[in-house]
Amino acid sequence: MKYDFCFLSPRRLGALVDRCALAASGLLVLFMVLGFAPDAEAIEPVKISRDDTALDLTATTEIYKRRGEAFQVSTAAGGDGIVRRIEVRSSSNQHSGDWAVFALANVTDEQIDRLIVAPHFRLVGSGLLWPDLGSARILSITPSEGFALDKVENSEDDVFRITLNPGTVITFVAELASPDLPQIYLWEPEAYKDTVNAYTLYRGIVLGIAGLLAVFLTILFVVKGTSMLPATAALAWAVLAYVSVDFGFLSKLISVTPGDERIWRSGTEVLLATGLVVFVFTYLNLNRWHTNLSYVTVAWILGLGGLFAVAIYDPPIASGIARMSFAATSVAGVALIAYLGFNRYDRAVMLIPTWALILCWLFGAWLTVTGQLANDIVQPALGGGLVLIVLLMGFTVMQHAFAGGAYHHGLFSDMERQAMALAGSGDTVWDWDVARDRLVTSPDLSPQLGLSPGALAGPARNWLPRIHADDRDRFRTTLDVLLEHRKGRLNHQFRMRAEDGHYHWMSLRARPVLGSNSEVIRCVGTIIDVTEQKTSEDRLLHNAIHDNLTGLPNRQLFLDRLETVISLAELNPNIRPSVFMIDLDRFKQVNDRLGMSVGDTILLALTRRLKRLLKPQDTLARICGDQFGLVLVSEQEAVKVAALAEAISKAISAPIDFAGQDIRLTASIGLVTWVENNAIPGDLMKDAELAMYQAKRFGGNRIEPFRPAFRTVGSDRQRLESDLRRALERNELTLVYQPIVELKDAEIAGFEALLRWEDPKRGTVPPSEFIPVAESSDLILELGMYSLKRAAEDLAQWQSAIGEIPVFMSVNLSSAQLLNSDLCNDVIKVISATQADPTHFRLELTESLVMHNPQQALMTLSRLADAGIGLTLDDFGTGHSSLSYLTRFPFKTIKIDKSLVVDQSEKGGILIRSIVNLAKRLDMQVVAEGVASEADAAMLSEIGCDFGQSFLFGPPIGKDSVQKLLRERFPVAKPS
Repeated sequence: MKYDFCFLSPRRLGALVDRCALAASGLLVLFMVLGFAPDAEAIEPVKISRDDTALDLTATTEIYKRRGEAFQVSTAAGGDGIVRRIEVRSSSNQHSGDWAVFALANVTDEQIDRLIVAPHFRLVGSGLLWPDLGSARILSITPSEGFALDKVENSEDDVFRITLNPGTVITFVAELASPDLPQIYLWEPEAYKDTVNAYTLYRGIVLGIAGLLAVFLTILFVVKGTSMLPATAALAWAVLAYVSVDFGFLSKLISVTPGDERIWRSGTEVLLATGLVVFVFTYLNLNRWHTNLSYVTVAWILGLGGLFAVAIYDPPIASGIARMSFAATSVAGVALIAYLGFNRYDRAVMLIPTWALILCWLFGAWLTVTGQLANDIVQPALGGGLVLIVLLMGFTVMQHAFAGGAYHHGLFSDMERQAMALAGSGDTVWDWDVARDRLVTSPDLSPQLGLSPGALAGPARNWLPRIHADDRDRFRTTLDVLLEHRKGRLNHQFRMRAEDGHYHWMSLRARPVLGSNSEVIRCVGTIIDVTEQKTSEDRLLHNAIHDNLTGLPNRQLFLDRLETVISLAELNPNIRPSVFMIDLDRFKQVNDRLGMSVGDTILLALTRRLKRLLKPQDTLARICGDQFGLVLVSEQEAVKVAALAEAISKAISAPIDFAGQDIRLTASIGLVTWVENNAIPGDLMKDAELAMYQAKRFGGNRIEPFRPAFRTVGSDRQRLESDLRRALERNELTLVYQPIVELKDAEIAGFEALLRWEDPKRGTVPPSEFIPVAESSDLILELGMYSLKRAAEDLAQWQSAIGEIPVFMSVNLSSAQLLNSDLCNDVIKVISATQADPTHFRLELTESLVMHNPQQALMTLSRLADAGIGLTLDDFGTGHSSLSYLTRFPFKTIKIDKSLVVDQSEKGGILIRSIVNLAKRLDMQVVAEGVASEADAAMLSEIGCDFGQSFLFGPPIGKDSVQKLLRERFPVAKPS
C-alpha cells in the first residue's frame, strides 16, 4: 500500500484541494471518453458511537468479485472531505480475487475498540438447493490508515480487532476466501464475549439433552428390543451429530478445517434425512399395510445412502438433496398419518402431536434458509427444536414400549383386559344409541355383507329391510321388549341379506345401559357371523336323521313322520295313510359282482326314480341297506294305492345302464293301510315288513298286501325275540373267549369275546340266528353293552387273581351301537366301573358298519381312540373300499379275513404280503384269522403278521378255563 502525506498551510492546502479536484474531474472525464470505469467508488462510512455494542455491516459492505490480486478502491471522505485512493494486494494463496469494502467513522471524542466478526456458517439465507455450507470468510483486513488488523483465533468466526481514534473515518478492505459473505458484524468486545458465553451455555444444555436422549433410547432398545426403538435411537443419534456440528462442538473434539466442516455438515444432514425415513417406516409398520411401501422405502434409503459418498466430493449437492428428502418425508408422513388415523391405527394417532411439531419446524427452517427469517437466534432455536422433536418421539415410543410390557406382565385393568379380549375374539361391537336412535358397528359390518361402508349405520329401522322376512318381526319385538322391561340380556339369532342375495346368520348378544332416569339410553354388545356354525349344525342334524348316501329320511325319522301322520288321521277322516316296505331282490349279488360303489350308484338312481312318483306330502325313507320305506298320504283309494305300488315295481325293474351293460333289479313290496285308531307306528311298520317277507318267500318281484295271517308266519321270529329279551333279563347269555396268539412264539396276546346263548328249551342257539333278530329290534344295544360289561368284568377278575398280565380283550360292535351317540360314554363308563385299563380293550367292527354313516362313525371312533381304546377293522379284504378307511379312521389293528388266509394260490400269497406290508407302513398290527397249520403260521410270521386266531391255537373257552390257562402261561405275574 502507498500513502501520500502533505503538511501545508490552510491557504495553500485549499488551493491544492481545488487543483486536485479539478484534476480528478478531468481524469474522470478522460476515463469516460476512453471507455474505462473506475475500479471502485468511495463508500459511505458507518458512524459508530460509544453505545453501539453490535452493528450489522452486511448491508453497508460492498463486495467486489473477481478483481484479481491487486485491488484499488476510493476511500470514504475523511474529516477534511478528501477522498483518497488506495491499492491493496492479496497476502494469501487462498485468495480468489474477491474483496469486501466498508468504512467506519468514530463520531465520538474517545478511542473505540471493536471486533469485526464474519461467521463461517450461517443457516440464514443458506439456500435450499446447493446451499452455502460455510467456509473461512475473511483472510485479512487492511485499513486505509495504519497496519493490517490483527486476527483473533476463533473456530467458528473470522474475528479481527480494530481501534478507532476519535473523529477518524477509516475505510477497510477485506481479502475474502470465498465470494460469499453472508454476514459481517461490528461487536463491542465484552458484548461479543457475553453473547458467545450465552450461546455456549444454551448449546451445552441442548447437546446434553440430545446426548442423554440418544443414550437412553439406545439402552431402552437393548432392554425392550422392539423394532421401533432402534429406529428412534438412530434418529436421536443423527440429531446429536447434526447439532454437534452446527454448534461447533465437533471442532472441540477433533481438528476440523472449514473445508472439512462442510463435509461433516452435509453428512449429518443426509444422516438426519435417512433417520427420519427409517423412523416413519418402522414406527408406522408400513410393511403390514402394503408391500410396495417396503420397496419404496428401501429404494429411498439406498438413495440417501449414496449421498454420503456425494457429500465427500460435492457437499452442497448432497446437502440440498437431503433437505428436499427431509421435506418430502415430512409431507408424505402427513398423508400416511391421516390415512392410518382414519383406519383407527393407534400408532398413527399418537404420532400426530410430534408430526405437527415437525411441520412447524420445517416451516421455520424454510423461512430461515430462504432468508425470510434472519434473526441470530433462529439457528440455535432450530437445533433445539430438533432435539425437542426427538424428545417427543421418545415419549411416544416409550409409551408403546411400556404399554407392551404391561401387557406382557399382565399389568392392566379389568377394562383393558375386556377390551383386549373383545379385540382378540374378532367379534364386532354392536352399539345402539337409543336416545338418538343411531346404531353403529365397529368394525363396520357393512363390508362383510358386500354393502358400502356405513350402509348399516343410522337408525335401527335401517336394519329391518335387510333382515329375513321370517325373522323381522321377532327382531323388532325383541328390541321393544328389552326397552320396555329395561333389564335382561339380548341373545338373538337372525338372518341378514347380503348384497349378493344370500342370507347370513347373525348372533347378537347385548345388554341395556340405563341412564339416570332408569330409562334405556344405550344397548351395547357384540354381533358375529355364525353362518358356518349354523350350516354345520344343520348338516349334523340332517345327517343324524337322514341317510348319508341318498339323503332320504332314516328309520328314526320315518317312524316319527309315521306317528305324526297317524295322529292327523285320527283327527281327520280324509287322511288314511298306507305304509310300504320295499326290499330289492338279489341286490347283494350285484354288490358282490360289481362292487359297493356300483351298488351305491344304483341306489341313488332308484331313489330318484321313486321320488318322481311321489308327492310332497309322502315320505320315502331308506330303512337299511337295500330296504326302503314309504308313508303314502296323497292317495286314499285302494285302487290308486295298488296302482302306485305297480308303478314303483315297474320303476325298479326298469334296466339301469352302467358301463355298457343293463342291470335289472326287482323288488318285494309289502304294504298295509291304516284302518283303526290308537295304532302304533312300530306295529304298522312290522306288518308291512311281514308282508314284504311273505313276498320274498313267494319268490320276490311281487306286491303283497298285509293280511293278519302273516303274523302267525312270523311268530317264530317274534317268539325268538321275546325269549332273547327274557334271556337278557335272566342273565342266560354267556361269553366265551377265543385266544389270539403272537405268531412269532405262540404266546397268548389276547382274547376275542364271543356271545353264546343256552336256551332251556332250544338248547344252544347259534349267533347266526339270534343276532339278526337282535339287530332288527332294539335288543342289539343291550346285547352289545352286556358283552362289553361281562368282558370287562372277566378281564378285571383275571388280573385280580393272577396279576398284571399283558393281554387284551377284543369285543365286537354292531351298527346300532356305532350309530348310538352315547356309545363312547357308555364304553368308558363300563370300563371305568371295573377299574380296568382302557388300553387293554379293543373294539372290532367291519367296514360295512362304518359305511352306514361314515361321518358319525368317524366322530365316535375318534373319541374312543382318544380315550386309549384300540380299534380293529374286522374282515379286512372282503370289501371294496377298505384301503380308504385305513387312512380316514383311527384303526390300529386289521384282521385279515380267513377266506384270504386259507387261499393257497400264488395270487393269494401276493395279496396277503401286500396287505401286511401296507399295514406295517401305516404302523398298524395285523391279525390273521383261520390259520390252518403250523406251516401257515410260520409263513405269516415270516412276512410280518403279528397275531393269529383260529382253532389251531385254541377253541373258544369259558372264563374259568381262561383264568387257568393264563395262570399256567404267566406263573410269575405280580398282583396289581
